Amino acid sequence: MENEEPGKKQKIARFCKECIRVVKVTKKPTNFEFKTIVKVSGLGLLIIGFLGFLFAMGKELLL
Repeated sequence: MENEEPGKKQKIARFCKECIRVVKVTKKPTNFEFKTIVKVSGLGLLIIGFLGFLFAMGKELLL
């Protein structure tokens, strides 16, 4: 560790400070926000799954 670059410790310290700042700024979502995020994520999963199913069916029908 004696041969570290001079700026390496400063970069690590700055990164840690930024991580702490982000954690302090974040907040727990309200019940409404949480339900909305779950609905949107579920809808996205369904859409992506349906598209994958359509592509797989199209591939099977064409080949």
